[in-house]
Amino acid sequence: MTRYQTAGHHIAGHHKASGERTRRFQDAALPCLDDAYRLAYFLLRNRTDAENAVEECYRRALHHFEGRRGGAVRPWLLSILRSVCYAQFARLAEQETPAEPGSEIPDHGEGTAIRQLVYWLPAPLREAMVMREFNDMSYREIADVVGVPPGTVMSRLAQARELLLTRWQPSDKPA
Repeated sequence: MTRYQTAGHHIAGHHKASGERTRRFQDAALPCLDDAYRLAYFLLRNRTDAENAVEECYRRALHHFEGRRGGAVRPWLLSILRSVCYAQFARLAEQETPAEPGSEIPDHGEGTAIRQLVYWLPAPLREAMVMREFNDMSYREIADVVGVPPGTVMSRLAQARELLLTRWQPSDKPA
């Protein structure tokens, strides 16, 4: 179990909350843990920062779990994560921390070359691409997370795909 998974389970299991509340939070939020880490890593480009962001996200989510409005948990959770990441991203930008190589991106069957290309997309395009293609989210779910209309999500995905196609250079391409 990775550090972020351990933290997610720890937060969900050892919070000073009622047993039923904790169980409901675990059932709803823990299945989203890998998606949350993947998005955090692609946004922050650093494993440790991504783990910290996921941990903070799950702390906030548990704290606000009872007060949240209905609807799917994953978009709600990733909205919290996105806020945490952008706050952390702003702090890191001031420090100008160099990015880690794309090889540390968790591989869930995606090709390494594609993951590295996505890794270098501008943030709004990158987050839309990660949520759609790697986390298998609908346009509506992404729109809910990002706070934009679904048409904007579709536009960002089209731009991202266009950039990926222009930068893609398969190794078997004739010289």
